[in-house]
Amino acid sequence: MTHIDNIKKLFSKNFVESPLLESFEVGKLYLSSGKLVACDPLITNDMQAFTTEFPKGDFSVLLHKERESNCVAYAEVIFSTAEIAEWKMAVTAGQDVKDLGEEEIFGYPVESGMGCLMDVDTQSSLNELEKRLYHSKGADFMGIYEEFFHEYFFDEKGAIDQYAFLKPADEHPGTIFAFETGYGEGFYASYIAYDKDQKPVKIITEFIEIS
Repeated sequence: MTHIDNIKKLFSKNFVESPLLESFEVGKLYLSSGKLVACDPLITNDMQAFTTEFPKGDFSVLLHKERESNCVAYAEVIFSTAEIAEWKMAVTAGQDVKDLGEEEIFGYPVESGMGCLMDVDTQSSLNELEKRLYHSKGADFMGIYEEFFHEYFFDEKGAIDQYAFLKPADEHPGTIFAFETGYGEGFYASYIAYDKDQKPVKIITEFIEIS
């Protein structure tokens, strides 16, 4: 079974039937432009948005954890309840799945152990925040993780959670959904479900393949 066939089997219904997974609705992601970016926000925060145009607004986000390890296996954003007609691998500009060999994927690299989903407008806000902090703190700037992300994942007692919703700009409603990725570092693909009118129903990013 290929990755996309496995995704189709697991996620084509409005609930997941697998004793190996534990699923949680964790919040809502706000998309202001409908251009969605998936990346490691500490390493590839200049990643291009997917070519698919998504709806604008607030959309439910689910995490699916591997029960045995308690690690995040899949991240899911739901855009509609329409019946799914087709699944495709998510691509950015210049990528064509026809160019891929067997078992090859398009995706994004993770080196920090953290991935995220955000609107391209929110990506711009995050990069502007990093520039402002760097210029204001100079030699005291410790990096965007320590300056912005860390407090959402850790407190004085240690780890708080495996995910967080972050807002890099008060003047913009965009949020970043950031989370631990599977067992850590890797290269991860996303898959988009479409209805019969080729409108996106949901997007899934896979970190641990559960079959």
